[in-house]
Amino acid sequence: MELKLYDTLTREKRLFRPLDPNNVRIYVCGPTVYDFAHIGNARPVIVFDVLFRLLRHLYGADHVTYVRNITDVDDKINARAAEEYPDLPLNEAIRKVTEQTDKQFHEDVAALGALPPTVEPRATEHIAEMRILIERLVASGNAYVAEDNVLFSVPSMPDYGKLSKRPLDEMIAGARVDVAPYKRDPMDFVLWKPSKPGEPAWPSPAGIKAPGRPGWHIECSAMSWKHLGETFDIHGGGIDLVFPHHENEIAQSRCVFHTPVMANFWMHNGFLQVEGEKMSKSLGNFVTIHDLLKDWPGEVIRLAMLQTHYRQPINWTVSGLREAQKTLDHWYGLTADTMPGYLCADAIEALADDLNTPKALAALHELRGEAAKGARPAAACLKASARLIGLLQQTPAQWSAFRPASLAVDESKVVGLIEARNAARRVKNFKESDRIRDELAKMGVVLKDTKDGTTWEIAR
Repeated sequence: MELKLYDTLTREKRLFRPLDPNNVRIYVCGPTVYDFAHIGNARPVIVFDVLFRLLRHLYGADHVTYVRNITDVDDKINARAAEEYPDLPLNEAIRKVTEQTDKQFHEDVAALGALPPTVEPRATEHIAEMRILIERLVASGNAYVAEDNVLFSVPSMPDYGKLSKRPLDEMIAGARVDVAPYKRDPMDFVLWKPSKPGEPAWPSPAGIKAPGRPGWHIECSAMSWKHLGETFDIHGGGIDLVFPHHENEIAQSRCVFHTPVMANFWMHNGFLQVEGEKMSKSLGNFVTIHDLLKDWPGEVIRLAMLQTHYRQPINWTVSGLREAQKTLDHWYGLTADTMPGYLCADAIEALADDLNTPKALAALHELRGEAAKGARPAAACLKASARLIGLLQQTPAQWSAFRPASLAVDESKVVGLIEARNAARRVKNFKESDRIRDELAKMGVVLKDTKDGTTWEIAR
């Protein structure tokens, strides 16, 4: 089966041919570990996890290398550390913040059903590689030293801006760089900078005597080089990273290695809104993965995310989560006593067409219809195909056991009320029995009366 992917650099959907079919290589920009990851951060995790799963299916699990980095040196980390642990030395406070946030991130994305990447490098463990790249860029004239900073010379890269295709004035206005008098050009960006007192610091490159720390962009060039080589197959991330981060990565890597491309494909997922508005703390609609997981199973979040094609903007809504919940309840019910069967050809074909998850899910919905009519091969195919994209990973018992935090109840109170209701029913006091049922319903408890007694569950 042919795999076609949309390449942001060329603005076209192209046939994917790996540089080495025995080692398909993909790099995705990971989190900066300073706070809980928000739902927007979940989108690239889920999108590129689906791509990882598809590549493993097409080329073999042992023939795909997926690198997703951890940025653990950053101004936001420093600020959070100083705020959270003002009585500790900054370096110790930074370590506490990064360790705690890193642990939270991994727990959250695991709950979303994301496979661990093949390699998960940390920026602070690749300072040596960054220094090597910086030294080479200075030696080639693509970078220069100014007041203990090392800056990349953007004019030295003739086709800078090819990825974002922004006019020069827009790139100058939108560049997330400090305005500094020592810059030769407004677009030049920092590769290395001096550390402030108390901040993490390492011996500087390019003959600079003062200790310093790397800029943001050089990190990913160094880590992708270390683990994937000078050129690799796919580089991914959110659309917000196209400029300046990915644009600057391309400039650094191409200039230091003298290659025509850094990656053969550049893939970017679209923006996310919450209930039709841009997510922000000021609007009160800032949603973290951690908080969502208190009220929704990770697979519900995953399915809700996959309902929209990865390149399109997504509107994150509670109604979308509810629909995903209903779908998975039905799928789990239909496949409860079924072993996985063959994969659905239509679903695979849709995924091979630039990860068209909405079309793949439509194929699974057709299987659901057949399975609901008693077709066991369709149920087996549904289970196998859903698992390929990270769904139906639990047992039916595990799925049913989930209890949302917002609907948490005192089980002893529920049992007591059920016993009181049963007593009222025995003496035919149906008014009291109905009152107790209504009280339990307000608590989110659904009763089921059978010949063997009364059972209950939390409504979702």
